[in-house]
Amino acid sequence: MKCLLIASESAEVLFHWTDKEYELNLQEQYGAFQEEGERPPAFEDSINTLFAPIIISCSTMVDRLGDSYTCFSTENNHTYVLHQFDECLYIAVNGDGEEGENHLKRKIYVMKKMIDVLFGMVTLSSTLLRKELRPQDTEQRTRLWKQLQSLLETYSRLREKDQSFLVEAVERLIHPTLCEQCIEFLERRLVQQINTSVERAGEEVLHAFILVHTKLLAFYSSRNASSLTSSDLLALIVMVQNLYPSNIDLDDSNPEDVENAPEIFYTPKASPTDGQSSPTDSASSGRQEDRSTPVFEFVDPDIQMAEDSLQTLQAPPPDPATPCRVFLEVTLKEGFYPMMPHSMYCLPLWPGITLVLLTKIPNSPVATSVYSFLDAFARLEKRLSEGQEGSAATRGQPTIQDLRSKLDKFIRALGTSDIQTSHLQSVWTEFKNKAFTRAGTGFTKDLLPWCRSMKTQLCAVYRQCFITDGGGGGGGPQRLSPHLQERALTMVQEKLMDWKDFLLVKSKRNITMVSYLEEFPGLVHFIYVDRSAGQMIAPSLNITDRANSELGKGPLAHFIKGKVWSLVDTTRRYLQKGYSTVTLRDGDYYFCYFLWFENESGYKLEVMDLPILSDDSAPIGMLACDYYKKLLRLYSKSHQGEVVKCYELLTVHLGVIPADYILQHCSQLARKLWEPSRIPLL
Repeated sequence: MKCLLIASESAEVLFHWTDKEYELNLQEQYGAFQEEGERPPAFEDSINTLFAPIIISCSTMVDRLGDSYTCFSTENNHTYVLHQFDECLYIAVNGDGEEGENHLKRKIYVMKKMIDVLFGMVTLSSTLLRKELRPQDTEQRTRLWKQLQSLLETYSRLREKDQSFLVEAVERLIHPTLCEQCIEFLERRLVQQINTSVERAGEEVLHAFILVHTKLLAFYSSRNASSLTSSDLLALIVMVQNLYPSNIDLDDSNPEDVENAPEIFYTPKASPTDGQSSPTDSASSGRQEDRSTPVFEFVDPDIQMAEDSLQTLQAPPPDPATPCRVFLEVTLKEGFYPMMPHSMYCLPLWPGITLVLLTKIPNSPVATSVYSFLDAFARLEKRLSEGQEGSAATRGQPTIQDLRSKLDKFIRALGTSDIQTSHLQSVWTEFKNKAFTRAGTGFTKDLLPWCRSMKTQLCAVYRQCFITDGGGGGGGPQRLSPHLQERALTMVQEKLMDWKDFLLVKSKRNITMVSYLEEFPGLVHFIYVDRSAGQMIAPSLNITDRANSELGKGPLAHFIKGKVWSLVDTTRRYLQKGYSTVTLRDGDYYFCYFLWFENESGYKLEVMDLPILSDDSAPIGMLACDYYKKLLRLYSKSHQGEVVKCYELLTVHLGVIPADYILQHCSQLARKLWEPSRIPLL
């Protein structure tokens, strides 16, 4: 019973996702009110009817009170979490008790992050974002929504099963020799060959990395590339897993399961003779298990047409040669630029092992210029809104004459390309007439609408360049040639051919508790996270019904896994309240959590008071909103000129171990794990 919805202030649904239980419940709810023989309402109409009062209520409260509710529960135990991003309202619902308020809020923020990665600065214009999320073309809208729905489902699956997405940090495969060889191979052979090839169509590989399922084997960034943030890397791993999902459960299947599987025989249907019609696959496949259903039945033509349309709208399998356009954070010598365009190539080496290339596209300087102008107009709009007019409105930013000169040159340069700039030119001319001429109003509040219009038009140019198909190279033919991609794929396959089986096994048993039990008796599990690098180390917790783990098989293994997931949620609640240390006993187990800071040489720094966050703050983590980056920035203010690093350690011990020994174990374990985390993979 789960649902996530994005709506505009006018109650127009821009995106929705529901699980099967919620969909059936909604159909039963609204189907019960229809008269006999009347066609049931379309599912989207039912969603609109259900959520419209909530959306309108939220908008009314914001307009009249300047505030709105963020969470509420209904009499049927449904939990609703709401969050407003600009003019888009996100609503997450749970009706089965599996997800609480914090989980739903995290899901909303992750969805927002994925939309930012897919649409870039278009998200800064609510008008344009509404058009992107709800295209007029039904087929295009269906494809987009299926992609977003699939990304959300992939994230939910990873968070339930993968420790790296539980704590939101990248997990590395621990094999220093192989990792070093692969990094050297990516640098000296793969990236160098691609970047010197005439077939690269002006693109330049900035980052190359190899994933084994969700674990990072090797990562290389070129010398002129900005570092890739942990938030963006985690989002990219979700996208890779969405394209090529890992099915660990199937990999863990035992021979006995195959032998005991029931035999299923397939008998093809007889071909229809002339004048006969064949039952459609879509109408029959869903009823094969119902033996009491007659073979021949009449199907409503409208229903049949809808089913045929759904079959037609199924997204084709991904073409590895076609890159995804992604928008990532970049830090250049000129400053910080969010949502810069990149092309992402996902090349599957073998099932479960993927090579990912991130390239800089030829017209990316347009994006840096657009962001600089957007930032300038946003600052001007803020100052004018605060009542600062005249020279006070332009203080503290590049001179307004400098902005005027650069924007004039920018528009003239775009005029030589295929980008439509007439609307931008028109709005800019009107802005200049009002701001710079004697007949104009000058820098007063009258300029506010024109500031907003300028931001919208700049985002529209950005959209043409990087998102619209065929526009300015956004989805056009400029990309690494298929031959060059195939050569890159073959090179990496040859390099890893003798290692592939080992890597697939290693990804499921990266490090084991056996190697720690002799030194730390009573230790059941731990998770160690380097928040500065965005990396984590933890013993494997692959638990399936068909395979044994170190924790055994059956209820005990699932119980321990559930306790670990619960511990992470508990520590986040305490972090939100400003606690950096948590110790608690739960039945037969003793849990510990520590967050601390060190300098570059490993010397532990004094404890600081952590900020206390409000209930409506962004969820603690690194994927949707990097809490730890803000924490490090805050702590570094009192350690100027010193590199500050942040670490976390979570441990689970047997409850019979004395508390003094447990705390001693935690200290020794942190020192033991400190050295491996220095392998320079990022």
